[in-house]
Amino acid sequence: MASTLQKERASSKDKRTEDAADNQRPKETPMEFISSMAVVLVTGLFIVTFNLQAFEIPSTSMKNTLLVGDHLFVDRTTAAPPTSWIKPLIPYGEIKHGDIIVFISPAQPGLYVVKRIIGIPGDRIRLRNGVVYRNGQALDEPYKVRNGTYDTYRDEFPSVPPELSAMSNLSPEWALTLGSHIQNGELVVPPGGYFGMGDNRDVSLDSRYWGFIPRENIIGRPMFIYWSFETPEHQYQQTSLSDRVGWLAHVAFHFFDHTQWRRTLRLVH
Repeated sequence: MASTLQKERASSKDKRTEDAADNQRPKETPMEFISSMAVVLVTGLFIVTFNLQAFEIPSTSMKNTLLVGDHLFVDRTTAAPPTSWIKPLIPYGEIKHGDIIVFISPAQPGLYVVKRIIGIPGDRIRLRNGVVYRNGQALDEPYKVRNGTYDTYRDEFPSVPPELSAMSNLSPEWALTLGSHIQNGELVVPPGGYFGMGDNRDVSLDSRYWGFIPRENIIGRPMFIYWSFETPEHQYQQTSLSDRVGWLAHVAFHFFDHTQWRRTLRLVH
């Protein structure tokens, strides 16, 4: 019994000693707390600014892989042109067949576009009845969507000269330079360029209409969809202040019932 009391007294004494030590430790001041939070915020801002960027899908050109109203994060680091001084620290990866990339449009500087890479430098590309052939081999494209329409320029690319096409979406520069990249009826992708197409082939304005994607125009690779909201196909064209305010109110009111929860955190590939 005495031994038990001694142990309890010793334990109580140790606790008082610990409490006294805790009281003697300096408390974090408000300025120190603010400084700590500032470090966290700056680190987060650095990651978002230099590594991740948020984008919203405005069109159906990548349906069904990406839908109008999908909000996704793009990895801006691994697909960017390598920087020599930081190259050993960053897992840079070459752009390869099938990659989905975000880039600045060669036809409309300042416009961000998302497409799938079909051709890399040196590839020979042609289409026959809408089927893509790369280096003589027909591609198996389970992600491809067709609506059943047929256009000679679009579906027999590049065998039909641009001036004979009824399409009005060709870039004038591409119409002039397209012929210089054709060999034996196939389009040859030049060094530093990439050939991109939308998964929704019959509505996609892609490399068939404005040419190659310069390497320096590539922003990054989409990683995952962090939020998706049911959005009309032409909502991005509603640019007036009243339209924007009305849409924000619609989103706020219908956030839960119009959010496409099944697409949340879906990987993009």
